[in-house]
Amino acid sequence: MDFNGRSGEMLVFVTVAEQGSLSAAARALGLTPSAVSRIIARTEQRLGTRLLLRTTRALTFTAEGEAYLRGARRILADLAEVEEAIADQGVPRGRLRVSAALGHGRMTIVPLVAAFIARYPNITVDLSLGDEVVDILGGQADVAVRFGHLPDSPLTARRIGETGQVVVASPAYLERHGTPQQPEDLLQHNCLRFNFRRAEPNWPFIREGQGFSLKVCGNIACSSGEALAQLAREGAGITRIGEFSVTEDLQRGDLVPLLQAFNPGDREPIHAVFVGGTAMPARVRVFVDFLVEQHSM
Repeated sequence: MDFNGRSGEMLVFVTVAEQGSLSAAARALGLTPSAVSRIIARTEQRLGTRLLLRTTRALTFTAEGEAYLRGARRILADLAEVEEAIADQGVPRGRLRVSAALGHGRMTIVPLVAAFIARYPNITVDLSLGDEVVDILGGQADVAVRFGHLPDSPLTARRIGETGQVVVASPAYLERHGTPQQPEDLLQHNCLRFNFRRAEPNWPFIREGQGFSLKVCGNIACSSGEALAQLAREGAGITRIGEFSVTEDLQRGDLVPLLQAFNPGDREPIHAVFVGGTAMPARVRVFVDFLVEQHSM
């Protein structure tokens, strides 16, 4: 590699920081210690400030050196990402970081991973399941699967599916507290609700073609749909939740659908969200295409 350019100087500086000494950095880069020292000195001269304080025992970064190190690492990472994206145009490869909600990820994303890596064996999938919203622009994930209508952002989103909502409770809860026949009956029941930021406080219904909503109450609120489903199974109360979360429970009879005649039929979109553009790595593109393909089957 040519170490005369600015990117070469940055690489030398970052390597010195990572290796902890000029001699160790020289070995890692295939240079002599004197060559590394000259490159550092040249960088300092060009910037007009001292970046490193060198003694016989240790290297210490100045405040300017710390700032230069942070910037150099970011620039080198961006450069590597662009080059990787271009190289990936032929064969998708590399680490793919995917974020999905716990319940949806476990039931619909995890079962697809084996087929995906069988099709693209050069991709390594790093899957994170949780109900927190990750910062894609901040580099916490390459692709996130998100529910609901998305806020405006510089991210790219592709719709991969949708899910309906259903009101459910366990047979044991209904035996103890009775089965609601009208939406207004929910006001006398313990309703289990979502507590994340975009969660609606009211539950929507429809009667004779007219939509309306009720503000339900209960003693448990949770950010996880999977946790709400489990609480409902255990008889803690009634919840309104995505159909995908309770399909198996309804089939087994562990949960019972309620107030179906008043279900407004609202559908919640599911999107794959990612950083788009011409530099998008091929591994991201093929994964999003794969999700769209599988959800349309």
